[in-house]
Amino acid sequence: MTRRTRGSRRLRTLLSALLALFLAGAATACTSGDDQPRVVVTTNILGDITREIVGDEAGVTVLMKPNADPHSFGLSAVQAAELERADLVVFNGLGLEENVLRHVEAARETGVATFEAGKAVDPLTFQAHDDGGPEEAGQPDPHFWTDPDRVRKAVGLIADQVVEHVDGVDEKAIRDNADRYDGQLADLTTWMEKSFGRVPEQRRALVTNHHVFGYLAERFGFRVVGAVIPSGTTLASPSSSDLRSLTEAMRTAGVRTVFADSSQPKRLAEVLRTEMGGRTRVVELYSESLTEKGKGAGTYLQMMRANTTAMTDGLTGA
Repeated sequence: MTRRTRGSRRLRTLLSALLALFLAGAATACTSGDDQPRVVVTTNILGDITREIVGDEAGVTVLMKPNADPHSFGLSAVQAAELERADLVVFNGLGLEENVLRHVEAARETGVATFEAGKAVDPLTFQAHDDGGPEEAGQPDPHFWTDPDRVRKAVGLIADQVVEHVDGVDEKAIRDNADRYDGQLADLTTWMEKSFGRVPEQRRALVTNHHVFGYLAERFGFRVVGAVIPSGTTLASPSSSDLRSLTEAMRTAGVRTVFADSSQPKRLAEVLRTEMGGRTRVVELYSESLTEKGKGAGTYLQMMRANTTAMTDGLTGA
């Protein structure tokens, strides 16, 4: 037997052993996962909210990674299978998770309970603005989480869904968790109102990377002038005429601040600053995704407080 043959056999033996260990671990994971009731959530914002409600009563799997884009993130085969094994699937809906909704529908068709949070909290529709956008004017706006009062409504409804569809949970624990979190959201709303009270009426005009803050604008008395991407999704692209319309609307409104999502490239916002003669300020927000823990917006409450501070400072010149 040659040295090369012996080496090949050893390599095959090693690979076979590693494969056996991997399969055994996967089987163990599947078995242990089946023992505990499980809620699967599509976006990380809803995932954080759901974890606050569920607590230790069930496992919560969040499909969307930190700093991802809800409009474009996709699922692996393993994640898609998790949806079909869930006791309950919580998703944003209203077209937000564009690459994931078909998997949610497939899970529903197999008998999995699903809850579309956005549809249940009195959704707004996209409105045409000073820049002529968004392209989806009249269609439901999925970005309801920018209004903490609607999140409070969603919390109660998610708690109802968990109690109804997830076997073995302690209803009192779920209700207590939801009530505690509701109180924190009420405090958040009060604090946001006080913070935004520093912004003079004539400066309450928003320009963002894309149309994502319609709910916040309606709740706290802001006017949406326009967006660099004249759409409710980051998958759209602006034309030169779109940028021209937006710069004209900004000059008319006297707006010099653009709020860009921290998880997305700011190139378009920087282009807009060039169009405006360099006099436009670009301020980062966490609009559609949480960050990793400790990175500025690891929870929904942290995200909203960070955004409120950044928006207030950006609009008051602080």
